[in-house]
Amino acid sequence: MITVVGETVVDMIRQPTGRLVSHPGGSPANVAVALSRLGHPTALVTQLGDDPPGRMLLAHLRANGVHVTPGSVRPQGTTSVAHTRLDPDGQASYDFNITWDTIVDAALDPSSISGCLHTGSLAAVLEPGAGDVLALLQRARSTSMISFDPNCRPSVTTDVATTRQRIEMLVATSDIVKVSVEDLAWLYPRRRYDAIAESWLRLGAVLVVVTLGDRGAWASTHHHRLLVDAHPVEVVDTIGAGDAFTAGMLAAVAEKGLLTGSRRPDLAAADRATLNEVVGHACQVAARTCARQGADPPTRAELSQAATGC
Repeated sequence: MITVVGETVVDMIRQPTGRLVSHPGGSPANVAVALSRLGHPTALVTQLGDDPPGRMLLAHLRANGVHVTPGSVRPQGTTSVAHTRLDPDGQASYDFNITWDTIVDAALDPSSISGCLHTGSLAAVLEPGAGDVLALLQRARSTSMISFDPNCRPSVTTDVATTRQRIEMLVATSDIVKVSVEDLAWLYPRRRYDAIAESWLRLGAVLVVVTLGDRGAWASTHHHRLLVDAHPVEVVDTIGAGDAFTAGMLAAVAEKGLLTGSRRPDLAAADRATLNEVVGHACQVAARTCARQGADPPTRAELSQAATGC
């Protein structure tokens, strides 16, 4: 089981034509849906209001096989919203109306987590809930693989120094870290992404992967560095592409039998061929998501059909 902790939001997407379309979203929720579609049992600790948007998101998660943990629906809460704009090339920018509250006690028990715990985006940095997320990761790491994607949102977390400090604390508690080159440029202006990744490995991460958009992705462990090309695709939009990449990467690590706390040393010692396969699979899942509208990742069956040419 892979457990994901973080926000679920309604993406209100403004098309270049001006048309407004709503889609389920939220980086952690997107990761959970993508993992489930790729055939991996997934639980989501999130926060939804008992309102029409919240009920729509809950139905979407359940329809995609995601187990939404008890306490995630809050009767007095309001469901979060992201206002998304697309430029003519399909690149997305975001503004958020979001709250991330303290997490219910039942969801903070690391003994209920087996295999892997993933988090990221606003849930990892937005108080008061971010403190609970960090504490959960620190307690769970002794038994679980920890995955983290900063997925920075400068429109919400405007204090870069404070955000950078929190992200470094999370990196130090994580095994697998995926981050975009755009996130790193905001967090560490004028520093090379490979130098930052090296510093994150020294903090405690086992595998750091930097996504480079249409240039592919760069992966680093204490033993290997490699660049993996992007899969060519006609881009509809980039919404959810990074989340799909994260899910594809975790799914590939799981299929290698390496996505548990006990296999941490084996992931750290993975050879170049294994890393190339893991990152290549992530690039493929992200590309398929870019080829259609919204955060709509592929299923395992779709990937199999593409591989066989059917």
